[in-house]
Amino acid sequence: MERVNSSLCLENLRMMHENERLRRKAPQLDQENKALLAKLKRKQQQQHASASQGGAPSGSGGGHSAATATGSNFKAAGGKQPK
Repeated sequence: MERVNSSLCLENLRMMHENERLRRKAPQLDQENKALLAKLKRKQQQQHASASQGGAPSGSGGGHSAATATGSNFKAAGGKQPK
């Protein structure tokens, strides 16, 4: 019983450390997400302005690259892998 308790305490400690690590990383990811969103909105506005003036939109698929970058950041953040 004591061994099980020790094991659970150790797992709890690991979870608390991981939680703290993620808590510290969250503001950075939030800031990066907001910057990517602002960049995407600017690009869409430029494309809309270009299209309304009769020009062909340049760099189509730009939104995809921003979404991909955001997705990779969430993957990089990681977390405890299931056993």
